[in-house]
Amino acid sequence: MNNSKQIVIIGGGITGLTTAYYLQKEIKSVGLPYTIKLIEASDRLGGKIKTVQRDGFTIERGPDSFLARKKPAVHLAEELGMADELVRNGTGQSYIMVHDKLHKMPQGAFMGIPTQARPFLFSGIFSPKGKLRAGLDLVKSKSKPTDDQSLGGFFRYRFGDELVENLVEPLLSGIYAGDIDEMSLMATFPNFYQLEQEYGSLIKGLQATMPKPTKGQQKKPGMFFSFKNGLESLVKTLVEAIDNETLIVGTAVDHIERKTHGYHVLLDNADVLQADAVVMATSHHAVPNMLSQYPFFNVFKDVPATSVANVALAFDESAIKQDIDGTGFVISRTSDYRITACTWTHKKWPNAAPKGKALVRCYVGRPNDQEVVDYSDDEIIDIVMKDLKKTMDITDQPEFSVITRWKHAMPQYTVGHKERLKDVREKMADALPGVYLAGSSYEGIGVPDCIGQGEQAAKEILSFLNN
Repeated sequence: MNNSKQIVIIGGGITGLTTAYYLQKEIKSVGLPYTIKLIEASDRLGGKIKTVQRDGFTIERGPDSFLARKKPAVHLAEELGMADELVRNGTGQSYIMVHDKLHKMPQGAFMGIPTQARPFLFSGIFSPKGKLRAGLDLVKSKSKPTDDQSLGGFFRYRFGDELVENLVEPLLSGIYAGDIDEMSLMATFPNFYQLEQEYGSLIKGLQATMPKPTKGQQKKPGMFFSFKNGLESLVKTLVEAIDNETLIVGTAVDHIERKTHGYHVLLDNADVLQADAVVMATSHHAVPNMLSQYPFFNVFKDVPATSVANVALAFDESAIKQDIDGTGFVISRTSDYRITACTWTHKKWPNAAPKGKALVRCYVGRPNDQEVVDYSDDEIIDIVMKDLKKTMDITDQPEFSVITRWKHAMPQYTVGHKERLKDVREKMADALPGVYLAGSSYEGIGVPDCIGQGEQAAKEILSFLNN
């Protein structure tokens, strides 16, 4: 009797690679007669993780780091023997641009929410009326229990428009590149809803649950990790750890058919792979096309994905006439700027630039300014330089620039996201046993979220095949 089975993973980003790695590890350790094939449509692996080394600079074209407190990424780095290559970001003051002026981010702010009264009362970010309205969080009744609501609606009810638009919105929409008045609270920050329901106030809830600084405590370490040679070194090490015959690049999946036993995965080169289990580690927009005979996936066609561009600019330090001691700034939507944020990368990541040089990374493409992503390189650089002149008095042209456009690459977890996903997965379990969804479109867009989903998909597949 032959128990040999094949697993097909569609998508060679960090989610798909993680799935393949953990599957391979378990299959080899137990001696299971399973094979794995990972199919990637493009000619490279790693998805949005992309690092460029140039003239001594380390430039990230996609994400530049991951949260240290989210363990799946740290665990994977340790698994791969990369723990000694992890580096923390340099800590420092961050700023917010409000009404054409850079203000220090108030101390005690957690995602823009005040946890200490004094720094907010003395901040120039808000008017006296705005401060008073934000303080009503302490006395307003908790919101009515609900399955979901928009992030914007939730925060506006608690704090009013001014705090939301000048602080909360630039921080949160910067993470998801989305409109907080459309984004799902329960799919992004359900802990805020739980704190409000338990404590009747977000401020009180955060004060009760956040760790208290101890006396004499040293400066907090950076909250983010990357690697000495950039984030893509994680991808390269991961690829090296996966058997070469597992990986197929430059080949797309045309569609998937369910058969009496398992599935046929039809490729665009006319090859057909037999699969006993399949992981769809690809964008939600690609799924309905590959599984077109299952109409319940059509709900994914209506899930928006925004576009963004990031612009890395290399300068000599002398070009920055008005140097600012900090790691960067976000921009209130009430300000007249096209860029949405700016990172002083040479300060955030001291290994990112040679001595005496500066590396600045700016972002364009807010939800109501999507067309800017399609502008030419020269037009985008001109927009960025005009905004940098206003903030840092940079008039020199950059030594070089690296512009990266991510088109329709930021999935939006709109209100009802969790319920939609739950419904699709329930229907999949019945109609497509052994087929799983994983990746940034579903349960978290950060690198650790994607790694965690890949690890979970590997566990679910092995449980399915072993039963």
